[in-house]
Amino acid sequence: MDAGSHLISSEKKTRAAAVQRQPLQEAGFRPYMPSLSTAPRNPSAKCYVSSSCLGDRFIPDRSAMDMDMAHYLLTEPRKNQENTEVVSPSKEAYRRLLREKLLNNRTRILAFRNKPPEPENVSAADAVSSHQAKPAKQRRHIPQSAERTLDAPDLVDDYYLNLMDWGSSNLLSIALGDTMYLWDASSGSTSQLVTVDEDSGPITSVSWAPDGRHLAIGLISSDIQLWDTSSSRLLRTLKGVHESRVGSLAWNNNILTTGGMDGSIVNNDVRIRDHAVQTYQGHSQEVCGLKWSGSGQQLASGGNDNLLHIWDVSMASSMPSAGRNQWLHRLEDHTAAVKALAWCPFQSNLLATGGGGSDRCIKFWNTHTGACLNSVDTGSQVCALLWNKNERELLSSHGFTKNQLTLWKYPSMVKMAELTGHTSRVLFMAQSPDGCTVASAAADETLRFWNVFGTPEVAKPAPKASHTGMFNSFNHIR
Repeated sequence: MDAGSHLISSEKKTRAAAVQRQPLQEAGFRPYMPSLSTAPRNPSAKCYVSSSCLGDRFIPDRSAMDMDMAHYLLTEPRKNQENTEVVSPSKEAYRRLLREKLLNNRTRILAFRNKPPEPENVSAADAVSSHQAKPAKQRRHIPQSAERTLDAPDLVDDYYLNLMDWGSSNLLSIALGDTMYLWDASSGSTSQLVTVDEDSGPITSVSWAPDGRHLAIGLISSDIQLWDTSSSRLLRTLKGVHESRVGSLAWNNNILTTGGMDGSIVNNDVRIRDHAVQTYQGHSQEVCGLKWSGSGQQLASGGNDNLLHIWDVSMASSMPSAGRNQWLHRLEDHTAAVKALAWCPFQSNLLATGGGGSDRCIKFWNTHTGACLNSVDTGSQVCALLWNKNERELLSSHGFTKNQLTLWKYPSMVKMAELTGHTSRVLFMAQSPDGCTVASAAADETLRFWNVFGTPEVAKPAPKASHTGMFNSFNHIR
């Protein structure tokens, strides 16, 4: 295998060189200047408001005058003078009230402009409904093709490994054979972190610490390396944790949980010399999936023995005998290896799991009770699962026969989109820190980026990192 190969962008040069022009309205603000012309733009159109249509203001507009009303206003005072009869106060009050109602208190005779047109008759119900009606939410456009495609030579085609992760500092890590590469999503640059020797490699798992700076790398030799990516420095190597390759990793604050082919799961406190603090025994074959819940209280583990286990932190403290812990739930519904695990971001006790080629199902679990809430047959091997952080949606990647990514609406599990382009099974997926972009790596040795989750309406500020002191004690370890 060519361990020195780099990720090479396969985008066209014309696209990279294209310059996006700014809309004219963003070039600068131009103040409003009224027109100096006195003639209307459309001479045949009637103008009711603009002073440019009024003509000479001292010449009345006969078409705008009510001649009958003008005649009445001119002759009424003379009639009142000629009629000398005595009128009672009540009759005079009646005449005055009638005149006010009929004339609407009009006293002007001449008119210099036409009245504005009367509005169309609109019922009160229509007015209320139009006021209360809210614009319908536009359906999000889901691009059907990848935004970017990178070459990923020497990517190991192994369903049980976990070779890609996207950290909170916007660095994507991907293992290609014996070499770990870092791709900076902000700049598009690629760097090589480490190439392990042949006795230790290839790399079998990778996982970013919550701080987005430190990276854990699992090896086929059973060792686990901890790297500071900001200085490209190896901090320490955890040895003797497992008897064979380490295929899965998961962080919970300063605890690095590792899963091996030996079926054991070990919690390692990376701050102390004797790092192995707890062991979970429940799988009889390789642990290929590990995920901590968002609260850090529950751990989900999936294995090649078709088993799914839910482990609870509270039970670990109550049953510390021999450093081993009892599972909270042992779930046997899947009929193939359980690798794809995804905790729901909007419901803490909801877990989605996916089965291998003989199972092909996505199942949803209530991890408090252990109940299976739903099961959907996808028709193909489920390799990875990701929740949309902004909408109630789930993305799955698949193997034979379509090698596609499928976006599901939750909880109806209606297919919203199927993204194709990979020519072999889509083994790994990773999500950008903002939750919008998804990277997929497949056995066709390509890495593709999809804008499948769109852009959140309101960008939430990133929480302050509380893990900056995680590795402070490494300088004192010998």
